[in-house]
Amino acid sequence: MANKQIVIRVKNLSVKFGEMDILKNVSFELYRGEFAGIIGPNGAGKSTLIKAILGFIPFDGEAVVNGKVGYVPQLSQFNRELPMSVYDFVRIPIRKNKGCEDRVREVLKRVGLEGYSKKLVGKLSGGEYQRAMLARALLSEPDILILDEPESGVDELGKARFYELLNELREEKGITILMVSHDIGMVFEKCSTVMCLNKTLHCHGPTNKISPEDVKKIFGEFDIWLRADKHYEIEHIHHVGEDESSSKGKEQ
Repeated sequence: MANKQIVIRVKNLSVKFGEMDILKNVSFELYRGEFAGIIGPNGAGKSTLIKAILGFIPFDGEAVVNGKVGYVPQLSQFNRELPMSVYDFVRIPIRKNKGCEDRVREVLKRVGLEGYSKKLVGKLSGGEYQRAMLARALLSEPDILILDEPESGVDELGKARFYELLNELREEKGITILMVSHDIGMVFEKCSTVMCLNKTLHCHGPTNKISPEDVKKIFGEFDIWLRADKHYEIEHIHHVGEDESSSKGKEQ
């Protein structure tokens, strides 16, 4: 990978809250066009790592980002009951710019929300709201997308469509994507690389070289995630054929 462009370099990154180690000596590199999924148990420091890379919190060590970043935080960080249209919500980052109407409409169309400009944000489904947040992040034409559990509260079909959209952006524009996720099935199916985090980085490599079973050897509690992965497979089959889903569900 020596000839590939490094867009994120993290070296010996550590974060402490008081005397408690939240992250310890995390090191990795991400290259242009990678789609990396960060997985780990609750309390592993996944969101803390994202905030450190973005410079939101102090840390020891090094975090270098080469490129413009678009950030999609957790859904819970927004008040969806605000009486705001989708158009106004998406254009917040460039609201002071004149002549931005065409750009806003362009990104809304790109994420599949064409015709939603006047709809209230509070009336969007989970998947639609998620795409509106992505549209907002895309306004700056980022080189890197960083997402913190963007699929939280979204149904399985919505998740699948969202991951497909991210992959399209990566293929079309060479965008590098770093995403925290609890959906292990989607990470192993859609991401190009996986990062296993629990205060420090336990594994980092191509998803076709690391299996959920490998990760289970690292984290004993991963059996819960494996069940979640199987649940995703059942849900996925359900969309394809209900009878087959029912029979497989009874076997498990």
